[in-house]
Amino acid sequence: MADIKNKLSDDVKAAMRAKEKKLLAALRMIQAAFKQKEIDDRIELTDEHMVVILDKMAKQHRDSISQFKDAKRDDLVEIEEYELDIITTYLPAQLSDDEIKSLIDNAISKTGAESIKDMGKVMGILKGELQGRADMGKVSGLIKVQLN
Repeated sequence: MADIKNKLSDDVKAAMRAKEKKLLAALRMIQAAFKQKEIDDRIELTDEHMVVILDKMAKQHRDSISQFKDAKRDDLVEIEEYELDIITTYLPAQLSDDEIKSLIDNAISKTGAESIKDMGKVMGILKGELQGRADMGKVSGLIKVQLN
């Protein structure tokens, strides 16, 4: 069984004992996403699978936050931000811009990329390395800047 899943299970138990309903709801949402993926794909999730799921959930929450802010729904923004904070505790540490740029430079030199047409090759190399450790939309923008 994976480390993330064990930590999540322990955190759920602790939240139940402490009667923290808001935290418990967020943790159960994560557990449900993991369980759904296991059932849909009929697989046992590894930490790598879980990071991909958590990364996707974080992206969805960031999108929801921006939409709720546009709609001036501060109550929903607060809930989404809280859940996003919980989700990010299970993701690997985020890389700094300098670290991301360094990895982009390495990927560009490995692939010999010279223009935007080669961006797919660079993204292909970086996706595995950066999944869950950086916002891939941001990485894409940095690659475009460097290839122009």
